[in-house]
Amino acid sequence: MRTPSEVLRLADHLHTELLADWWALELPARWEPGRATPETGGDWRAASIPATLHARRAELIVAASDGEAVRHGLEAGADAVVLDLDDVFSPRRGNLERAYANFVTFAATEHPFLTRLRPLAHREGRVTFGGQQAVAGMLDLAAYAHAFRAREIVAYLPKLDTVQEALFWKRALELTERWLGLPMYSVRVCLQIETLPGLMNAEALLHALRGYAYGLNAGRWDYVFSVVKHLGERPDYLLPERARLTMNEPSMLAYALHIVSVCRDHGAQAIGGTAAVALSGEPRRDGPALEGVRHDKAREAAQGFVAAWAGSPALLEAVRGAFGAAPALPDADQLVAGHPLADHLGAALALPRAEGIPDSAVQDAIGVALAVFAAWLVGVGDVARAGRSEDTATAELARAQLWHWRRRGLLSGADYLRWRRDVSPDGAQTAQLLDALVLAEVCAPYFPGVAEAMFPEAAFPAVLSPETAPPPTAGTIDP
Repeated sequence: MRTPSEVLRLADHLHTELLADWWALELPARWEPGRATPETGGDWRAASIPATLHARRAELIVAASDGEAVRHGLEAGADAVVLDLDDVFSPRRGNLERAYANFVTFAATEHPFLTRLRPLAHREGRVTFGGQQAVAGMLDLAAYAHAFRAREIVAYLPKLDTVQEALFWKRALELTERWLGLPMYSVRVCLQIETLPGLMNAEALLHALRGYAYGLNAGRWDYVFSVVKHLGERPDYLLPERARLTMNEPSMLAYALHIVSVCRDHGAQAIGGTAAVALSGEPRRDGPALEGVRHDKAREAAQGFVAAWAGSPALLEAVRGAFGAAPALPDADQLVAGHPLADHLGAALALPRAEGIPDSAVQDAIGVALAVFAAWLVGVGDVARAGRSEDTATAELARAQLWHWRRRGLLSGADYLRWRRDVSPDGAQTAQLLDALVLAEVCAPYFPGVAEAMFPEAAFPAVLSPETAPPPTAGTIDP
């Protein structure tokens, strides 16, 4: 597939109009406890729910480049499919070109589709506009909106931190609608609350995008990664291993209920997290895993979430069933660890403290990070490991926790290297990448950015190419 020149013209238009505003954003955002949350005021409502999503309960998330997996999901009866360009997607090895081709293919079907665009902080170095690297999310928006322009355009906006970022997306959506000749507020978006600043600003983010945004989505592991990144060097925070940060832990429960509370107050939908169990195909082993999914999604339904993501077609029924008989939303006076509903943000910051980290947790974090890195570098966005589906989000959490524990004295550099060498030798690319992240003085904002800098696809040909030469002002495709 050769990328239509119209996509590049739209992307060039977005960059011409917005690149100066993009440079003015604080990316990545910085946040510290005590920072005031923006006020929204007044009685306002979120955007209407997309017509095709009223009855959906289980959204299947699939790497946007994996057309076969999408077709399998449609055959399995997914209520809707999320074409992902973020956590379960690797942009290497021609995947971006395949993803954009899939947009065109699946726009011709009648099934409900959404896409998760890449975050604003990401650049796409293989495409330039005005001599500067493309902003990945704007390029993705142009490709997706152009392909779906004759039908419903619904997108997830990931890793939003600030009102300024939300207003940037608002402007990008307005410009896209005008370019495509669509009525204003034709596009619908769901905002992913998967960072600590995003949680603190959730109501303000929804308010800023209220003409477009119909809901908020809980991205659990990206959120915990963000917590580690923002609070990891503060003396009053010493965060435990992943297994202790369940959704029943009071601070995580407060995170989920705050999302539901904001949605309830403004007529929006709360969308739950991903069921990411990796099934074995053996009923005796898979039974308990599926029961765990049902229990987790029943908890979300009881809290007021209306739907959630399934990480594979085999999990669709377990997810859908939990939301099929969802009870009413929680009462306004519901308590979380002694905090009333209005103080969920305070409860979310009352994180558990670690006095020590089990060796098994360190070894698991090393294994997760190395496994995902190895897959990502060759163009695969997620892997099955120890009964779980691991992706960019869980790898980010794993490497951030290792960094945090080393910086705070719970893990020595020597012990880290000894356990890492048990899995991957010093010369391996994955080992070099993990060492660079864990042994650094500061927590890097995003591992793929470090990975691309360390191991660029220098010999990899252009991932996009126009059907015809674009006008002189349009984007160029770098070899």
